[in-house]
Amino acid sequence: MAISKTKSSFYRRLYVAHLIESGIASVPDILEYTGMPRRTAQDTIKSLADLDIVCIFKQTQGERNRSGKYEIKDWGAINKTWIADNIAEIKQVLNYP
Repeated sequence: MAISKTKSSFYRRLYVAHLIESGIASVPDILEYTGMPRRTAQDTIKSLADLDIVCIFKQTQGERNRSGKYEIKDWGAINKTWIADNIAEIKQVLNYP
């Protein structure tokens, strides 16, 4: 079954937000875990704001520039429990591990 670009984009955002919440919270970690292209991961993180998910970057103290982790500060209208409960289906639709 083919899914729409809108649904796959929405699910990808939910999936990446879930990964960040679960501690897979840097671009290199997301790339290693999912195998998605760097640009896709970066664009997906940036687009979380479109869903009113507040995601911030926390710089690692004493490390070089842009070394750190992302953190979800606010889920907006998104129910993170629904994501956790449906993560298997989300991963299957996206063909991600």
